Amino acid sequence: MVNVLLRNIDLNLLVVLDALLTEKHVTRTGERLHLSQPAISHSLSKLRSLLDDPILIRKGNDVHLSALALNLQAPLKAVLSHIETLFGGTIAFEPATSQRTFNLAMSDYGAAIVLPRLLVRIRKTAPNTTVVVTQGSRPAMLEQVTQGKIDLALGVFPNLPADIAQATMFEETFSCLLDRSTLPSSGILDLDSYLLRPHILVSMDGSIGEVDNLLRAQGLSRRIAVSVPHWRTAPSMISHTDLILTVATRTLDEAEIDDSLIKLSPPLDIPPFPFVQIWHHRFNEDPAHKWLRDQVSEVASHRDTSE
Repeated sequence: MVNVLLRNIDLNLLVVLDALLTEKHVTRTGERLHLSQPAISHSLSKLRSLLDDPILIRKGNDVHLSALALNLQAPLKAVLSHIETLFGGTIAFEPATSQRTFNLAMSDYGAAIVLPRLLVRIRKTAPNTTVVVTQGSRPAMLEQVTQGKIDLALGVFPNLPADIAQATMFEETFSCLLDRSTLPSSGILDLDSYLLRPHILVSMDGSIGEVDNLLRAQGLSRRIAVSVPHWRTAPSMISHTDLILTVATRTLDEAEIDDSLIKLSPPLDIPPFPFVQIWHHRFNEDPAHKWLRDQVSEVASHRDTSE
């Protein structure tokens, strides 16, 4: 049965299927592969017949992947990657001419730190590529990497499964931001003053993070007065209030800080954390993927001198 199925499959159909599962649109798939809409429709019809599955399902104005199509995404990308390696293992990635689409996931913190410099570099060296950036919770991004829906996720990912690779881009520290006029008369923010103040928490789902876990381990706690989901907006909420914000230092380095605000070191020892990029092992040797990882590493570590 398997041999019969393989004899009926043109490997080009796998390329079309991969693009269809990504774009979920016949016309956009054609544009991506430089094929006509009738050609893509014909390939989709063949795939539906071979797989005995609709693949794309229209619901109102939206198009969704079938259950089978969802399950095929990750193994299909792996198969295509292995095929490239099989035929010589030297299928080069040419940034200047490539029309590949790169899918990345990151928080607004990662976007602020990495994305501007990364896009400058990509636009100069790979102008015909497409970059799609999405945002999600840490578990959601990890799931997308595992399923092959995204190429890279950037963030903090402890306890990764064995099939997920990672590379540390830098180690991040914490800083506090508060209105200068609300500093204690001593001019020093000690731990007692820190714990008495109302705090802004940055969390996508409202759950506590590293600072609160650290305080709990010491039998301490702070009062969260405001919880917001975005790193970029939090610093703008401090001026003319008694609120204090404890966030990753690079967030404040990239933000426009009002002169009325002051940045201080936290009055407790908060260990630095690694900021990493993660990907599935199936892409370890993919030339385009390796190129993308190198670009991210270089701009994130500020080794990029091409701008």
